[in-house]
Amino acid sequence: MNDLLFLEGPGPVRADGTAPERDPSDEALDAYSRVVIGVAERLTPSVANLRVVRGAGGNRRALGSGSGVVITPDGFMLTSAHVVEGARGRVTAAFTDGRETEADVVGADPLSDIALLRSHDGGLPAAPLGDAERLRVGQLVVAIGNPLGFGGSVTAGVVSALGRALPLRAGDATRIVENVIQTDAALNPGNSGGALADGRGEVVGVNTAVAGVGLGLAVPINATTRLILAALMRDGRVRRAFIGIAGGARPLPPRVASELGRSSCIEVVAVTEDGPAARAGIRAEDMIVALDGIPLERVDDLQRLMTAERIGVTTRVDVVREGRMIVVEVVPAELSV
Repeated sequence: MNDLLFLEGPGPVRADGTAPERDPSDEALDAYSRVVIGVAERLTPSVANLRVVRGAGGNRRALGSGSGVVITPDGFMLTSAHVVEGARGRVTAAFTDGRETEADVVGADPLSDIALLRSHDGGLPAAPLGDAERLRVGQLVVAIGNPLGFGGSVTAGVVSALGRALPLRAGDATRIVENVIQTDAALNPGNSGGALADGRGEVVGVNTAVAGVGLGLAVPINATTRLILAALMRDGRVRRAFIGIAGGARPLPPRVASELGRSSCIEVVAVTEDGPAARAGIRAEDMIVALDGIPLERVDDLQRLMTAERIGVTTRVDVVREGRMIVVEVVPAELSV
């Protein structure tokens, strides 16, 4: 009879009046659920369904094409650039509490898949931005969107990989978004532009693509993204310099690595014909180790330095060629998008 359980009071008890031992998995599930629920309750009011008008004249049509996240109390909203691509006029943002507001596209940057809108209404609940650089593989993340006007959509999973690269193209320009977040939190149709949040309820990524069955990608919120947002707020666009190379990370030769005190560099794979690098004499198989004295180990190190301030300014590039260190002067040009 000691194995009989009776429902009494707040929980089950045995016939002898003692409570059964809790299954540790129940406690883990409770903790997991509490975190997901807390994040959803905190962020869902800040996530909008975006209805974008595309086309012109008699071909204008409104599509519930994505989600957006309010990031400031005065109405700035973050979304994916491809969500508002080709938008004509204003975008309608609808929230889970039934509120609707019109928003203008402040600017879009296809080469980071980031766009910024601004609502005409104040008092919208703003989501806090976090830092994707603190994420770890296996960490809990929550994807929140507002797809197709069906209310908030919440899925949870883990960071399944970090450091992924997402190639993006706009016109003739191509750029690699580095350190993209890969997650197994399901991304539903219309979730593009929605929030990927950590367990603290801070937005650490912008959901952008489905990478395969059960895998999604998010553009990280980091120092580079914040600079892009600042440029969109200030100028409505992002100006970038470029030197005209395609490259990738590679190990330095042991002797050079010992001299420089680091192990990696950028190997030049191809040089754009008549681009700044070609005019300066940079060749394929050159190894770029520094720009104006700043060490370079990965392609995103170089991309991060290609800011508007370098356009038309003579820049020192330290290159290893055939085992020798040489200095090349390059004048970056403005990247056309």
